[in-house]
Amino acid sequence: MLTPAFYPSLQRHDAASRTDDRTQLTDDQWFIIEELFDWRPPKRVGGRPSVPPRAVLDALLWMLSNGGPWKDLPKYFPSESTCRRRLKQWTESGILCEVWSRLVEFSDEVGEIDWNQLIADGTFCQAKKGVNSSAEAERGPARQLSF
Repeated sequence: MLTPAFYPSLQRHDAASRTDDRTQLTDDQWFIIEELFDWRPPKRVGGRPSVPPRAVLDALLWMLSNGGPWKDLPKYFPSESTCRRRLKQWTESGILCEVWSRLVEFSDEVGEIDWNQLIADGTFCQAKKGVNSSAEAERGPARQLSF
């Protein structure tokens, strides 16, 4: 049986800490979406083992919940380049949309979502570098959003 000690680079993803909350997903949530990710444990044959998808997904969720730059990603998560690469792969393949869909459905089933209290959030920033003031928003009829 292979253990994290066999591949020291994976050890940091499986080790627990008493002070850091390293998982963003509960085991029940992970069980629902685990099958979407194609990952196999490393083999003894050689080569660099890939990082487990749960560690990368936890890092991406940490980034979303904290809203900081990639350089602020804690060291106990996989590298920035690994997270960016998997984010691109999972977005293009549609895996992240399916993850979101399943987790929303699960949260609704266990009663964690109050559908009467939904908000939309938007961030506005300058369009070009060096512009001192943002341009006034174009006025027009309000659009109806449908989901």
